[in-house]
Amino acid sequence: QVQLVESGGGLVQPGGSLRLSCAASGSIFSGDAMGWYRQAPGKERELVARITGGGSTNYADSVKGRFTISRDRAKRSVYLQMNSLKPEDTAVYYCNVARAWGMDYWGKGTLVTVSS
Repeated sequence: QVQLVESGGGLVQPGGSLRLSCAASGSIFSGDAMGWYRQAPGKERELVARITGGGSTNYADSVKGRFTISRDRAKRSVYLQMNSLKPEDTAVYYCNVARAWGMDYWGKGTLVTVSS
């Protein structure tokens, strides 16, 4: 069993930056992928960024060049550095762990609001 706790959300002006953190309790295996998803009001949850056990990353086209995902294996944590934030980045951001055999774990989410 894995529990995920996100932190770092808040209100930021357009063009600003935030760093989201997600700490996992329980075992994180070398083959697990960790990632960030988001869900804006009235929209479906979407992938923002993902990092595999081997360190490969992929990003949504809308955040490429602005967001950076990283992980710290020793701390069982994943981070999302968000720069040049736009109002359309406003959403609840969820941390995810995807086991190699298909099971998924989710955090409760942290709200990011980009507004002047």
